[in-house]
Amino acid sequence: MYKEEYKRKLVSAEEAVKVVKSGDIIDYGFFNGKPVVCDQALAKRTDLRDVQIYTAVSIPPVPEAAKVKGSFIYNDWQFSKVSRILQSYGLCNYVPILYHDACRLYREGIAPHRNVAIAQVTPMDKYGYFNLGPQNSETLANMQVADTVIVEVNKNQPLCLGGAEESVHISIIDYIVEAPDDQKLPDLPGIKPTEIDKAIANHLMEYIHDGCCVQLGIGGMPGAVGTAIAESDLKNLGGHTEMFVDAYVDMIEAGRMNGLAKNFDRGRVAYTFAIGSQRMYDFMNNNPYCASYPVDYTNDPRVIAGLDNFISINNAVEVDLYSQVNGESNDTVQISGNGGMWDFVVGSQWSKGGKSFICLASTYKDKEGNLKSRIVPTFAPASITTICRQMVDYIVTEYGAVRLRAKPTWWRAEELISIAHPDFQDELIKEAQRMNIWTKTNKIG
Repeated sequence: MYKEEYKRKLVSAEEAVKVVKSGDIIDYGFFNGKPVVCDQALAKRTDLRDVQIYTAVSIPPVPEAAKVKGSFIYNDWQFSKVSRILQSYGLCNYVPILYHDACRLYREGIAPHRNVAIAQVTPMDKYGYFNLGPQNSETLANMQVADTVIVEVNKNQPLCLGGAEESVHISIIDYIVEAPDDQKLPDLPGIKPTEIDKAIANHLMEYIHDGCCVQLGIGGMPGAVGTAIAESDLKNLGGHTEMFVDAYVDMIEAGRMNGLAKNFDRGRVAYTFAIGSQRMYDFMNNNPYCASYPVDYTNDPRVIAGLDNFISINNAVEVDLYSQVNGESNDTVQISGNGGMWDFVVGSQWSKGGKSFICLASTYKDKEGNLKSRIVPTFAPASITTICRQMVDYIVTEYGAVRLRAKPTWWRAEELISIAHPDFQDELIKEAQRMNIWTKTNKIG
């Protein structure tokens, strides 16, 4: 039954993208769902004008359509290295949203209406379903409201079990394009942790106990936490996250994370997308322990709050002495995005016994090689406040972890300066005095 329908809808990438008209709004699949051959075919449509393309976390290869200025306007909900490169050429724009809200934005018509949705999927099963692979996110919601749905079938996508909304049925698909056999997912192994990452991870380990439910992101520091947990004697940890990364494989295979103490989704780790190494994709393939869910489930603060002892660990770019957190920009330059940070910062603090940790190295080097503090008096005028001070719980650097929740401004300033790099503490104290948020209690200074 479905084989005949498949044959009727099977076309070349060039044929599929003929449906696109000038002025259309297109959605590319997020993360590993971003089309490749359809993107290449669309880039050749230089007759088009002002076609908007939306995606999130553009991973390699660089989208070809984004390079054709005038024909295409590229928009990204969460910047990656690829997005930053495109932005530097004026080819990419950022879309600020609360990630847990994404499905509703489509289904309730709040987001601009999508004329075409294109995403990578696995081969069809005997029931007519295409699995979405390691990117559930908002994909089904997007496809349900788009005028035209195109899938790019990639046999190298892992089959990722649900959860919920992890597959799309052929009945709502208009065109099927088959990717070449050698179209693989980018193999992106975890970043090797630095000594600073390891120091931050060691501070975090003091707060993680048996039965906690852990959310990690990408990068060296979360990887260091995963390694530290894998090498520990912790038991019965759970996983609930927006992003499944290699660190989860380490914790699961070491027997530290079995999910048996979770209030729900017991014995499974819930996630909404995954980016990592081929080893990780192989682990996820047809693995019932890994549960793929839409983002309005994984990132809903109310769902997160229902998991006791929730530990949320996120990265930041800088923190000011008012305890505001910039997790996404460098003055006018968009670096990443808020992603699910807001969702997990809130949800973890609503959780019984839960805690939110925002982590950053105390310093960085600028283009001239000068050492700069990431704990600053105030942000540059155009830098973005991702997490307001009322929502901050713990801040962690290699010099320690401090809890700021429910503390007055002077106390927050003192705590933050105590975990700043020693070379900058005196200047930060002077600035705090100038800002009238310094009350010396002889802890430092």
